[in-house]
Amino acid sequence: MDIVILAVVIAVVVLGALGGLIVGSRRKKQLPPPPPAAPDITAPPAEPHVGDEAETPREEPRRTIEEVDLPDGSAPVVVEEPPAEAPEIEIPEPTAGRLVRLRTRLSRSQNALGKGLLTLLSREHLDEDTWEEIEDTLLTADVGVQPTQELVERLRARVKVLGTRTPDELRTLLREELVTLVGRDMDRAVKTEPEDRKPGIVMVVGVNGTGKTTTTGKLARVLVADGQSVVLGAADTFRAAAADQLQTWGERVGAHTVRGPEGGDPASVAFDAVKEGKEMGANVVLIDTAGRLHTKTGLMDELGKVKRVVEKQAPVDEVLLVLDATTGQNGLVQARVFSEVVDITGIVLTKLDGTAKGGIVVAVQRELGVPVKLVGLGEGADDLAPFEPEAFVDALIGE
Repeated sequence: MDIVILAVVIAVVVLGALGGLIVGSRRKKQLPPPPPAAPDITAPPAEPHVGDEAETPREEPRRTIEEVDLPDGSAPVVVEEPPAEAPEIEIPEPTAGRLVRLRTRLSRSQNALGKGLLTLLSREHLDEDTWEEIEDTLLTADVGVQPTQELVERLRARVKVLGTRTPDELRTLLREELVTLVGRDMDRAVKTEPEDRKPGIVMVVGVNGTGKTTTTGKLARVLVADGQSVVLGAADTFRAAAADQLQTWGERVGAHTVRGPEGGDPASVAFDAVKEGKEMGANVVLIDTAGRLHTKTGLMDELGKVKRVVEKQAPVDEVLLVLDATTGQNGLVQARVFSEVVDITGIVLTKLDGTAKGGIVVAVQRELGVPVKLVGLGEGADDLAPFEPEAFVDALIGE
């Protein structure tokens, strides 16, 4: 009996021990891993000051919000902007003798004509072939057929009388004949000062690309340099930058610019310009008209309208046609069409320094029966000069 009891006790102990082991293993599997230990947090190193001696920033006293004076919000803080500076007004150089001063620039591109003629006339025997070469030289320079024939006939007659020809005699002979051909006695003054009223009214016309707006601005400089007050009318409302360009020219010399909305009625702008010019007591009103293709009948008719509207206030004293000297015979076609719409009173030849075809001066005068009054000899602000026949011919044939 005792043996049975002992066996039961041993069995109970063994079962208890096994049960404890099983429960312990299960608990180990179900328990989550312990949280990681919190890292030691240390203060970041202080930023070094400029230089080699760095130190930890020191605690500085700070003001509380009660100690800070805040605006009460009763009036907005107004930040005054510096006043805009007015554009500096330039003082143009005097116009007297301007073409003479620009003769060197003109002669660099033009004297091929004069030198070519002098070389041909200096030949010992002037046969028919030589005279034909002289004619070709003149025609190539855009002198025109009729003026060329007249010049060659006069040269032949005078050379025959001279007989022996020295270089100085040839130069004198050629100079005299060219001055006669260009026209010594034509009235080349730009009509800006009518005797019975103010202001004088000048319209500037021409196709796009000839330098029309630039010429208007340069003409304003010429007039201001002569002591006249000028109002500019920006009637080229179809080209976005035209009014801005003209106003810039006006600001540079102190001329007032009248402009209208982009795409507006050009005649209205021209009318307002004359009106303001009269109210201001200006000496001259310059009206820059919109560029016209001479092949567009409707646009050309509108140009005539501008002139008619302006003349409701005062007569137009001058209508200047701007031509590009490099266009040759096409420029003559433009001149002919424009003269049918408005009464052209004078010619402005631009880009005359960039071509060896100085004969266009003669051809366009013959075509329209009106004088070349101004010539453009470059891109500079003062490169618009009154046309002087003698100075022009001297540039052609050289010194």
